[in-house]
Amino acid sequence: MQRFWRLFLISIFIVGGAARSAAQPASGVSANAKAQKAFQEGIRHTQSRNFPKAIEAYSEAIKRDPSFGQAYLQAAALYRVLQQPEEAYQYYAKGLTLVTPSPALANDYLTYADLAFERGQYQEATTYYEKLISAGKNPRHLKHAQQQLSNVQFAQKAMANPVDFKPQALGAVVNKFGLQYSPVLTADQRALLFTAREGNGPLDDEDLYLAYRKDGQWQEPVSVSEAINSELNEGAASMSGDGRVLVFTTCNRKDSYGSCDLYISYRQGNKWSKPQNMGRNVNTSAWDSQPSLSADGRTLYFASNRKGGFGAEDIWVTQQQEDGSWSIPVNVGKSINTPGREASPFLHASGNTLYFATDGLQGMGGLDLFMVNREGSGWGTPSNLGYPLNTHRDESSIFISPDNTTGYYSGQTTGGGKVEVALLQFEVPSAWKGKTVSNFAQGRVFDAKTKQPLQAQIQVYDLDSARVVAQQVSSDETTGEYTIVVNQGQRYALYVTAPQHVLESRHISPSSTAKPLALDFYLQPLGKGATAVLSNLFFDTGKASLRPESRTELDKLFQFLKSNPKMRVEIAGHTDNVGQPAANLKLSEARAKAVVSYLVSKGAPAANYQAKGYGEAQPAAPNTSDENRQLNRRIELRIL
Repeated sequence: MQRFWRLFLISIFIVGGAARSAAQPASGVSANAKAQKAFQEGIRHTQSRNFPKAIEAYSEAIKRDPSFGQAYLQAAALYRVLQQPEEAYQYYAKGLTLVTPSPALANDYLTYADLAFERGQYQEATTYYEKLISAGKNPRHLKHAQQQLSNVQFAQKAMANPVDFKPQALGAVVNKFGLQYSPVLTADQRALLFTAREGNGPLDDEDLYLAYRKDGQWQEPVSVSEAINSELNEGAASMSGDGRVLVFTTCNRKDSYGSCDLYISYRQGNKWSKPQNMGRNVNTSAWDSQPSLSADGRTLYFASNRKGGFGAEDIWVTQQQEDGSWSIPVNVGKSINTPGREASPFLHASGNTLYFATDGLQGMGGLDLFMVNREGSGWGTPSNLGYPLNTHRDESSIFISPDNTTGYYSGQTTGGGKVEVALLQFEVPSAWKGKTVSNFAQGRVFDAKTKQPLQAQIQVYDLDSARVVAQQVSSDETTGEYTIVVNQGQRYALYVTAPQHVLESRHISPSSTAKPLALDFYLQPLGKGATAVLSNLFFDTGKASLRPESRTELDKLFQFLKSNPKMRVEIAGHTDNVGQPAANLKLSEARAKAVVSYLVSKGAPAANYQAKGYGEAQPAAPNTSDENRQLNRRIELRIL
């Protein structure tokens, strides 16, 4: 396609260039005979597609007559077609000052104005967009000029009101390569994933690296894994919040479906699995790249130029299904995607803010970085992150920490030397912070009997969103470690399950999400006497009616019991020591019966369950504080 358009532009230039020279005999011409002869030779070489000779001829014409404006413009247009924009810009800048303004120059005005805009020469761009509007008759060109003038106004206003943005390089230990870019961090910000090349040439190998933070300092980067990095290029990667799911882009592998595909790998212990192509549902014959995983690694945003989009490249999203497969990607919609290019999506750990790059919205030129917050089931209106992060150049690849305090991105260096593009960090300006602040909970899962690490499923439900699974991760089978992300001010029900073990339930209160949480779990093997506290059953004070938010726990309990149909259990109610013992005993039994009644109403066999109230007789902790009394007000499951 690029070759087609290049040939198309060449043909237009050949015809249009000759027409322009004929249409303007008195504008920018030369009285120097030798200059005129060289100029005509340039026209003939252009028409015969001998472009190097044409450039030589136009240069000779200019040498013979430095005021030969038409020669400058012919050379400028040819340089533009040959994709040498800097030469084109310089020749247009000189040539347009040497010719008489005319409507016949509309195409030159348009091209030069665009070249000036691309270089951040906003005033020069304004001058020639306005000339184009005065001279032009092409409605499409006029619309483009008006849009670009709007972008110029935005850029000038942004530069006059810069964002307080003060990036600092991560240091020479991390920035050891010629190019390093696309930074992604784990939820605890202890591991940094990025792409790097030793040099900036097309033959330099592109690989993925990990750097770990120790005692506040980044350590020497290491290759992610020999199972992932290969003789081919691996780049544009993303990682789940726990650092155990990795999706990356690679091109031209034997099992690829197109030029560039997305591959996935999983880590157990310190070993990464062999990368697998994400399959035909995700990858196409088109370009599929620039992934961004959700915190739990089960939602993937990426950029693609596949069919069905709104522009050249769009952002798409796919979900992992219960069987491990990935759904057919869905376009994120025209509130984000435009007729232009969208690239480099980054989904904040909260899942409520998306950062991305586009040239299709009002900006400063090239790809600008934007952010957009989730609104209901969709996305709101994107906002430009402003100057000086965004400039007339292409910007992309930003990462914001879960707590919205620290950002990371890649940028050009100005100090010279080997490093051309480095990784930088910055304090996140308030205007760039998403609407949700996130934190994380970490811990390990063990078998309560053997004390050995256990692979388990950890599900986190948002109690205020109708039993929605906010996250689902698994603990590492080698270490038992897990990491989940929680949003501040929200309350969650957390469940840990493993085959042949009792369900573990934990409540995460809104106040507890204000800082990182350390939560270890010891799952009891199924067997007589095994118990579990049901931490997400809620009752009004002094009442036995289950509140609506208890449904999450009740349904989870029902599924656990349904998977063990022969198991007989006791549902036991307990209280603190506030109030009369007899009343507490009665209340605890009534609450236990309410739980059993719900299970039976769902189809559970009544003979397998018994409800019993213990009142204040079996405290889990001394009744000496509000926190302890809350622990004592509980419902427990016990296997009979």
